[in-house]
Amino acid sequence: MKIRELGIEGAWEITPQQHGDPRGMFMEWYRFDKLAGAVGHPLRLAQANLSVSARGVVRGVHFADVPPGQAKYVVCVRGAVLDVIVDLRVGSSTFGRWEGVQLDDTDRRAVYLSEGLGHGFGALTDDATLSYLCSATYNPAGERTVHPLDEELGIEWPVDVPLLSARDDAAPTLAQAREGGLLPEYDVCRRFVTTIGRDGMSHSTGM
Repeated sequence: MKIRELGIEGAWEITPQQHGDPRGMFMEWYRFDKLAGAVGHPLRLAQANLSVSARGVVRGVHFADVPPGQAKYVVCVRGAVLDVIVDLRVGSSTFGRWEGVQLDDTDRRAVYLSEGLGHGFGALTDDATLSYLCSATYNPAGERTVHPLDEELGIEWPVDVPLLSARDDAAPTLAQAREGGLLPEYDVCRRFVTTIGRDGMSHSTGM
């Protein structure tokens, strides 16, 4: 697989090598060692999620308080989505910037986003199905969201009429979230990820 760092620090695109023949196809969609080599620490697998969305559904922009945050490794196993990563870390040089990667069941790319980054997606097909590997379990008290249609973010969702959940539709804008002290701090996120890297690599090498 090929792992490419995106323009937002802490976000990567993963492109697997697919092996096909008349019987079908085989690939490695996640490799513990290769991801750890790129990211700097192993992904602590704490929870796995499956999400199914109709065409036009937009979910996000979701993030979790840091610490512990929630890193995500996301792949589309059916259909297609525009997966969006947003830098919500106050103090980051790319604060407020977003980047989109099409995930689908043809190229079968994945994305990895570290703690403190926001995540969302727009479904390009019916029954668009995403699988997530998460570094922390779901904690309702620490879950946050920023409005996916916020003009300041300017995310170019490739859907005519975005379908939002009640929670996402009532979410604060980026400016409101920042004023309310809801957004993660870049320096806090960096220190936390550094700690994960030191502890995680020590455990993986038996130190």
